[in-house]
Amino acid sequence: MQVRTKSGRNIEVPTAEEDARINAGVAADSDNPEWTKEDFARALPAAKFFAPEVYAALCAQRVRGPKNKPLKVPTTIRFDADVLAALKAGGRGWQTRVNEAMREWVSQQPRTLG
Repeated sequence: MQVRTKSGRNIEVPTAEEDARINAGVAADSDNPEWTKEDFARALPAAKFFAPEVYAALCAQRVRGPKNKPLKVPTTIRFDADVLAALKAGGRGWQTRVNEAMREWVSQQPRTLG
């Protein structure tokens, strides 16, 4: 069975029979048993478990390589309803198309903006 998310992605959801087989496999895995309430109660935060330098390395911000696209920054912008409807009418990817149009506009402005 598939479920469609708000973003339009399709996610495969197991049937009841598949879910039962998955749970049976989890229960049969003696090397990696399912955690109990007691296991969770004994668990430590990562900062207390790992050595400080290991924890710092695990938490370090990843840096994107030079060949990767720049990071997108979430923002809020207000459009007139008819403008937004026209943008969305183009289908998926409308935000990317708006970003490309804005990039082109910025590149044509005096250097103080771009």
